[in-house]
Amino acid sequence: MSKPSSSPVLRFAPSPNGRLHLGHAYSALVTWNAARLLGGTALLRIEDIDAERSKPEFVTAIAEDLTWLGLDWPEPVMQQSHRMAVYADAGNHLRAQGLLYPCFCSRSEIAAAAMATDPDGAPLYPGTCRHLDRGTQIERLERGDPVQFRLDAEAATARTGMLTFTAVGPLVTDRPQVRYARPERWGDVVLQRKGTPTSYHLSVVVDDAAQGVTHVTRGRDMEAATDIHVLLQMLLGLPSPIYHFHRLILDDEGKKLSKSKGSQSLADLRAIGWTPADVRRAVGL
Repeated sequence: MSKPSSSPVLRFAPSPNGRLHLGHAYSALVTWNAARLLGGTALLRIEDIDAERSKPEFVTAIAEDLTWLGLDWPEPVMQQSHRMAVYADAGNHLRAQGLLYPCFCSRSEIAAAAMATDPDGAPLYPGTCRHLDRGTQIERLERGDPVQFRLDAEAATARTGMLTFTAVGPLVTDRPQVRYARPERWGDVVLQRKGTPTSYHLSVVVDDAAQGVTHVTRGRDMEAATDIHVLLQMLLGLPSPIYHFHRLILDDEGKKLSKSKGSQSLADLRAIGWTPADVRRAVGL
């Protein structure tokens, strides 16, 4: 584990569930450029908590693509799959505060009962299992029913009060601005699942604190998720980094590049003769 540093620390944290594309290249280059401007360090972190989709060959490919772009980073590289016990401890801390509860609802049940959507457009969980009596919870857990553990957002925000975070504009050296976090618009998010003691939200705040990350550079599509991260940082007693939300690289239809949509990978571009300079020009850097 990396130790907190007195100098700025940034990170690029891809998931190894496919090959990197131009959107990833832009995000990585923004992160390394920001680290240079701040006189700090850029870390590589592998976010591989999804055991089904994460593949060792993609971990290797990430390193190959970033090296080809001319980027380097300190070793060893943190991999989330090696830190499940740490995330379980964080979840236990929230559970001890009475802020996690078991939810037995299926996706179809949530979709049928939801009256609104979250910032990502997914059905907003209506809190069906929030008030299950303890006896029913124990009975269903002992029976082995499919379960996920949700954060009681109402109880959590009542404990923390109004939340803010610090963000900077187009340059990480811009004057910081204070923004208000609105975690209530996410409802009771899932933080743990049966057999998996963490979620993206939980692991990312734990790891940013463990690595001493001072600045988080992320796409504008992740700006709303900062609401949840700031809330968890407060509940877990973790520091909150400064955030920078960069533009997205879009396809010809104006949509965000995506592994799931089969967006052309850096490896594909390299195979047809692209150079790192071509990539930089393509993403406007």
